[in-house]
Amino acid sequence: MSNFDHTRLFLPGPVEVRKEVLEAQTEWMVGHRSVAFAELFERLQGKLKQAFFTESRVYVHGASGTGFWEGASRNGIRNDKKVLHLTGGSFSERWALISEANGKQVDKIQVDWGQAHTPEMVAEALEKESYDAVCVVHNETSTGVTNPVQAIGEVVNQYDDTLFFVDSVSGFLGTELRIDEWGIDIALTSGQKAFALPPGIAFAAVSDRLLERAKQIEYRGYYFDFLSLEKSLLKNNTPSTPPISLMYAADVQMDAILEEGIENRWARHQQMRDTTHQWAIDQGFGLFAQEGYRSQTVTTVHNTIDMDVPAMAAFMETEKGYAMDKGYGKIKGTTFRVPHMGDMQPDTLAEVLAGIEEFMAQA
Repeated sequence: MSNFDHTRLFLPGPVEVRKEVLEAQTEWMVGHRSVAFAELFERLQGKLKQAFFTESRVYVHGASGTGFWEGASRNGIRNDKKVLHLTGGSFSERWALISEANGKQVDKIQVDWGQAHTPEMVAEALEKESYDAVCVVHNETSTGVTNPVQAIGEVVNQYDDTLFFVDSVSGFLGTELRIDEWGIDIALTSGQKAFALPPGIAFAAVSDRLLERAKQIEYRGYYFDFLSLEKSLLKNNTPSTPPISLMYAADVQMDAILEEGIENRWARHQQMRDTTHQWAIDQGFGLFAQEGYRSQTVTTVHNTIDMDVPAMAAFMETEKGYAMDKGYGKIKGTTFRVPHMGDMQPDTLAEVLAGIEEFMAQA
């Protein structure tokens, strides 16, 4: 086994977190109504706006990305209107369920797992029906599909009364995403994927259009009421107690991300994606996601050679010190996922792929 003091996470979330980021959480605690917290909030806000490519605002919340799914549905969809969900994987399907659980009228464009949604599909749906919002998962973590968010946004933005909601939980900071330029009304994410933070903190870039819509909705809930979040944000604060330690970690991590350069970070993820694809093909595996829409942050490998995935994962943890993915949901086992996101470097990826080859050679 490798001489490491812990099992390293080679998972599509939560990902391995650098020691410097973990240590940032040990900053002395401050009160969340103090000047020190307001300074932290303001400092982090400026960096997050750069990362999201937005001039608006970025809400910070103690939650997973799931919380902002509910927030988007409750703040952006009027009760007498419909929402269109683009579904084709575990997480996009779950977001639609959350809209339904909040009493919203949901229509879906369902594609097979591994397939992408196209702007033509959305255009056809919007010609037939009026929707308050279109909801799309940027990067479907279960299947390794990246949907063409920019092109879909160009279609949605032709309809003035239709908002554009994007889940970029496993896409943000790993693949291109430009909120203002692409006309996105909410782009939500959480810290434990390509951001490379510990779990428990979520972020959402929100447009002025969505805030105006929220004013038309009486029952927006409480914890994710965007108007309440906005009122506090203007004072560099939050309505309820925030995850202060995680915000210190995010502040430190954003410095590193901006030093690397966001576009350089995208390029590193693309390089690791391409390396993983070539490796999978060379080993006789397939690639599960549709060609042309394959993720820069996670590759879903089609287990066409019937490798014993649980045995591989056990070998990698015991012999190499890595916690491995075994696939997700209904495609678990017939696929497994190779993440290449966060602060992972190409040499770490090469070490893991070589370890899987070693297992295959002795199996």
